[in-house]
Amino acid sequence: MNVLGLLWYALWFAVAVSLLVTVHEFGHFWVARRLGFKIQRFSIGFGKPLLSRRWGRDQVEYCLAPIPLGGYVKMLDEREGPVAAEDLPRSFTRRPPYQRILVLLAGPAFNFLFAIVVLAGMLWASGVTRLAPVVGRVAAGSFAARAGLQPGDRIVSINREPVDSQRQVTFELLEVMSGNGQAHLEVRRAGAVHEVDLSVTNPATRRALTAPSGPTELFRGLGFQFWMPPMPAVIGAVTPGGPAARAGLQAGDRILAVNGHPVGNFAQLVAAISPNPGKTLAVTYRRGKLVRTVEITTASVRVGGKRIGRIEAEGRLAFTYPAAMLRHVTLGPLTALGHAAHRVWSMTALQAHLLWRMLLGDVSLANLSGPLSIAEYAGQSASAGVSSFLGFLVLISLSLGFLNLLPIPILDGGQILFQLIEWVKGGPLSERAQILGQQVGIALLFLLGAVVIFNDIARIARQLN
Repeated sequence: MNVLGLLWYALWFAVAVSLLVTVHEFGHFWVARRLGFKIQRFSIGFGKPLLSRRWGRDQVEYCLAPIPLGGYVKMLDEREGPVAAEDLPRSFTRRPPYQRILVLLAGPAFNFLFAIVVLAGMLWASGVTRLAPVVGRVAAGSFAARAGLQPGDRIVSINREPVDSQRQVTFELLEVMSGNGQAHLEVRRAGAVHEVDLSVTNPATRRALTAPSGPTELFRGLGFQFWMPPMPAVIGAVTPGGPAARAGLQAGDRILAVNGHPVGNFAQLVAAISPNPGKTLAVTYRRGKLVRTVEITTASVRVGGKRIGRIEAEGRLAFTYPAAMLRHVTLGPLTALGHAAHRVWSMTALQAHLLWRMLLGDVSLANLSGPLSIAEYAGQSASAGVSSFLGFLVLISLSLGFLNLLPIPILDGGQILFQLIEWVKGGPLSERAQILGQQVGIALLFLLGAVVIFNDIARIARQLN
């Protein structure tokens, strides 16, 4: 990774984190204000304020701080210092437990609400296009091949659950492979329905199939791909500072040849570049009416135990599916909102299921991504366009909301648990119990941080070796 690429990733990581944590904190702020809690400060960013203004009846301090990695809400709390007698009823600890719980729930709730609204806007603008789950290439000797899956099969159900889109098949297979690994498929082949039993019995293999690369690793491991038309060798986006960018390639360029060998589609381009890690290739491309040839020294990346070449450019999704494989539905605002809410629920339920399986040891801890991976995804999605970056924000917002609901002291979920205990027993936990809980929470977060940082470093090491 070059310096320019790292700066690009860091920029969009900061944008994403700042936006989503600010949304989270605004949820706490908005609900607390309406329930009568006294707010002292609402800060966007951390550190000494660059800009500050007091406003409103309570003279709340609104701040913009220099460290763009989130923000915070400071409420009046007598545990942090003396409180004037007239303000005591508005102190956090003096409010009824149910109101404190609502304030704590509001942060994650706003992350979920943000995801729903953004996703609804995307669906309203573009509608929903469902791609039929038709099988393309099946790798010889793979799980899919041994089960009898064939190119051209259209998957119609998984474990008796009807499926009509590639998205549904992906979610169902992730669910199955994070469970017992037994998928009973019904496929339509030459007008008749056939039954296929796709079975992965080895727990370690199932953990690998649900690894951080997600659907990519899932289908590669199972040994089949969905059918797709050949994608033209047209550049959709280039990674800033990468080999393609340094050679002057731009989005819209059509690759014609590599080392004089004609390239007809993007798959052929990948096939020409992958076997040449760290080598200099002559790449001929067309931009408008001009045809040029440039030399590109490929990056060398370790994938699956071997090194491959990459020019760090993405293809443009400019191919056309047959009409029989497409079902496009235009959505109104309310219908889009309903679809978005359903998707958010499905994705959150999948997160909960995978976390539970992870605790049981059925899913690898390698699924946990750290800040380096998230920064890389942020930069890549930003390079791919507005829609891709918005989709990334939806996923991270859901993850942030879900993480904060976990019953870990120091997170919102742990604090909610404390308030529930107080509500039930009629009094707060002892100071010693609260301190112990905070210490346990900090230890768990440090442990989680160590795991995700290790995952990031291990992933980078695999790419470099």
